[in-house]
Parts: sequence; structure tokens; C-alpha cells
Amino acid sequence: MTKNMTVRLPDDLAADAEALARVEGKSVNETIKDALADAVEQRRRDPKFKARVRQIIREDREILERLAK
Repeated sequence: MTKNMTVRLPDDLAADAEALARVEGKSVNETIKDALADAVEQRRRDPKFKARVRQIIREDREILERLAK
């Protein structure tokens, strides 16, 4: 399953993405998907990021439990 999304990029970043895609022989869509997948994977390996995620989960759990009362 896929989801369509609109992403607004500054002109210079969009031009860089287009050039990178051309050089790599890929579509801009594939280039952006690969870059985002790499960014997500980097963060999954970052202990500080993971700690922030756990903190947000705790905070959200408290809020949701309060709303459920």
C-alpha cells in the first residue's frame, strides 16, 4: 500500500533533488523515498532520538488515559 503526499520544497532543494535523481538514473520520487528511508534508519540507530520517542510515548499515554476517564 502507498500513500500520496505533497511535499513543498524550496526551489534550490527541489533542483538538487532533480539533479541527483538524473545522475543516479532514478525518478525524483524514488530519490526522495530513498533519502527519507535513510533518514528514518539513521534515527532508529540514534539512542538520544529513541529516548525522546520513549518520552513522547509516556506523555501521550498519560494524556490518553486522562481523556479515557
